[in-house]
Amino acid sequence: MTISAMKPDEPEVAAGFESILFAPGATPAGLEEVAAPDCLHDLNLDQVIEAITALRPSFDLRPFFLALLDEQEAIEYRHEVLRDLEDDEIRAKVDAFAAGMERMRKALDRADGTRHPRQRQAWFLQAVGLYRETIDALARELAERPGESVGLHSLARHLRDLGETPDFLSLGERQGRIAAQLGAIRYTVQIRGDRVHVDDYDGEIDYGEEIRTTFARFRQGEVKGYRFRYDRDPQMNHVEGQIFDLVARLNPEVFGDLERFAAERADFLDPVITRLDRELQFYLAYLDHIEPLRRAGLDFCEPLVDAATKEIAAAETFDLGLAAKLVGAGATVVTNDWSLSGAERIFVVSGPNQGGKTTFARTFGQLHYLARLGLPVPGREARLFLGDRIFTHFERQEDHSNLSGKLEDDLVRVRGILDAATPRSIVVMNESFSSTALEDARLLGRRVLERLSALDLLCVYVTFVDELASLNEKVVSLTSTVDPDEPATRTFKVVRHPADGKAYAIAIAEKYGLTFDRLRERIR
Repeated sequence: MTISAMKPDEPEVAAGFESILFAPGATPAGLEEVAAPDCLHDLNLDQVIEAITALRPSFDLRPFFLALLDEQEAIEYRHEVLRDLEDDEIRAKVDAFAAGMERMRKALDRADGTRHPRQRQAWFLQAVGLYRETIDALARELAERPGESVGLHSLARHLRDLGETPDFLSLGERQGRIAAQLGAIRYTVQIRGDRVHVDDYDGEIDYGEEIRTTFARFRQGEVKGYRFRYDRDPQMNHVEGQIFDLVARLNPEVFGDLERFAAERADFLDPVITRLDRELQFYLAYLDHIEPLRRAGLDFCEPLVDAATKEIAAAETFDLGLAAKLVGAGATVVTNDWSLSGAERIFVVSGPNQGGKTTFARTFGQLHYLARLGLPVPGREARLFLGDRIFTHFERQEDHSNLSGKLEDDLVRVRGILDAATPRSIVVMNESFSSTALEDARLLGRRVLERLSALDLLCVYVTFVDELASLNEKVVSLTSTVDPDEPATRTFKVVRHPADGKAYAIAIAEKYGLTFDRLRERIR
């Protein structure tokens, strides 16, 4: 395999390629044992991750969606790779690599599941050939156009270096030579009763060819074929196995080489390539998951992620999990804009029930979670904060097996968040303390928001207590809106607006003629 040298204008890359997901030296230890954060269920991200990983069930991609990134450089590393993968030409190269590796794995699986030793060795030889061809093809493609990312440039260099190693060259030479020798074997099979005789081919007449030649004169154009295709069992039966053994006895040198090759090169897979094959699916599965949403007109963007400022903003954002369901059903997805600037840190969201408040809270949490995975986020543009943890507190059904009441359970959970949160944390609270009386909910909500405000962290707090929306200068009031002509109809738009529960009540009263003025007129 001959690969051209790197071009002078290529980005500077560190020596040694380790991962397409993590920059050199940054692959976390214990990746497979990462525990799922508690926020996944509340944000509906557990359903999103399940839907994405179901697109590639054989790769166990879930751990990659649980391992959040802590550094801006690590996030940018993935952004660069994703930009390359959004290029149709590069995506086609990567898809071809993935398809080749899939064929290779199937050949290995057949080898592992085959009883006959020589058939197992033959499948192994084919797997090695597919592996070599797949690596060579990607190396050639990336040498010609490796994209712009450090990740793909590092990969191109690794493939070039791998292809020039004596081990890889020897692997390819031996596999190709044995495959050619096996392909050149010709033999005859004679069947008389229950006896089968196998011998070397020595110029015997090919009766099949004679039959085709004889009847060719009667051919009068294309006719409908009536041949039936039988499903071939990958396992040889005992007769086929014995024939195979007799052919091997006639060609001991070739089959001896095959046996030694299979034994000596059992560990032929480069661990970096094996890891690459799996890691690429993280990107490809996510891109495939959001593609139908993009076709429906929804935007995804590469967010600007910053750990230095808490001034955040996003335009035309939406709940990824809900959007997938709505687009699948042919329904419209409502998007929202939001921002925090200066000293602002907390969104207090109020408004009518079923108006999109919970969806807004989930969207806020989802964007910050996906941003820490280095993935495109739902929205036309986004500037987000790189926090340390995402805490959520959503209303839960009362557990009757728990001797403590619902309010006590809420207080315990909230206390856990307040004890663990830092100024770099992100908190999403939805309808907390809704099980208690208004005065208690007002008092508890005020105390919690004061603690969160003192930490100077980012927060979304969904509540039915309007007064909390004007707590201090760090709090921004958002309200879910209704159609002014049809107050019972929710628009699912969440906008900056002073909290005023009376506005919604007045709109309903006006619709049904129950305002004070209308009632006075009717009584008069």
